[in-house]
Amino acid sequence: MTRVVLVGPPGAGKGTQAAALSEQLGVPHISTGDLFRAHIANNTELGQDVKRYLDSGQLVPDEVTNEMVRVRLDEPDARGGFLLDGFPRNVGQAEVLGKLLSAADTPLDAVVEFKIDEDLVVERLLARGRSDDSEGVIRHRQEVYRTETAPLLAYYSDLLITVDAVGEVGEITARVLSALRARS
Repeated sequence: MTRVVLVGPPGAGKGTQAAALSEQLGVPHISTGDLFRAHIANNTELGQDVKRYLDSGQLVPDEVTNEMVRVRLDEPDARGGFLLDGFPRNVGQAEVLGKLLSAADTPLDAVVEFKIDEDLVVERLLARGRSDDSEGVIRHRQEVYRTETAPLLAYYSDLLITVDAVGEVGEITARVLSALRARS
């Protein structure tokens, strides 16, 4: 199982788990946030598009995100597998990912949902002390996540593995690896 999508609300620990799982599985962790930053830093055409949207406070449109992911999945290190973090965010993006993988004859192996209580996420994020992490902002992000992701979880119901995202990092990583092994 090496082609995996990670989903979960902001603050569920996806990035932390992706780093640990990437090392354990020997596949790259591909984060849309990292892709955005890399394209902006390298001043690529896609990066210029992303910067324009972000600078004006808008969400980056799906077609720009889809293209960044397509380019990244074409890189040699991703051909043997990957962990996608932050993509797809909605059913439209999931359909594009399906077409990309189908064209390469490399189906998705699993979708791992990190399940965690919203109040615990709010507590976790407030503890970070970041200026953009007020309780109202955090709860709004949780609502956006639920609205966008509920249909995505249904779309991927046949590939979905739900993992309890509460506990020590190593415990959660072990749960994910165990669930992936049980599935293969």
